[in-house]
Amino acid sequence: MSKRYIVLAILLLGMAFGLTQLPDKPARPALSPEELLIEIFDPARYLSTDLIAKRMIERDPGLFLVDVRTADEYEEYALPGSVNIPLGELLNEAWVDYLDQDAMDIVFYSNSDIYADQAWTLAVQKGYKNLYVLKGGVNIWFRTIMQPEPPLDTDPYSDFEKYSFRKGASQYFGGTPNEVSSDVPVKKKQVVVRKKKKKEAEGGC
Repeated sequence: MSKRYIVLAILLLGMAFGLTQLPDKPARPALSPEELLIEIFDPARYLSTDLIAKRMIERDPGLFLVDVRTADEYEEYALPGSVNIPLGELLNEAWVDYLDQDAMDIVFYSNSDIYADQAWTLAVQKGYKNLYVLKGGVNIWFRTIMQPEPPLDTDPYSDFEKYSFRKGASQYFGGTPNEVSSDVPVKKKQVVVRKKKKKEAEGGC
């Protein structure tokens, strides 16, 4: 073996050893019970389906959607670009790099608000930042964005403007005229999963 390869091997071993000596990423400080209570009662943590649809249409790079339902529900239908992190896996080490960051707004969603609220609370207690909940979840998403109902003739002009946006959003996201049960959403056409690292989103809970 030539001296060049021996020197290269020694350098690589030295670099590998140095990487093992790097300090772990310090954990973020968790909120106190008082701070957590204030956060829980802050309505600003809920984002409307209209706002999320607008940010999705505009391809907002600061939006990170997290579906906390089961893998089966995620496969049946999911918001485009969302990543499936089932509620039961939320605190697994594999998801830290997804959730412990400051670059994006993390928006949890489920069928309604229940599981998403639980995910939000767990993430807040871990000290993660920029956390939100999609108000009403997939059920309200279908009711307002995928299949919006036209306003009444007596409704204010602002309702007609909102309906116009929702109709356009429905076409953008592939909405159908068929009636959809709020408990069993229609099968999605295609979901593009945003990847932050090579590991793919896992299913199960």
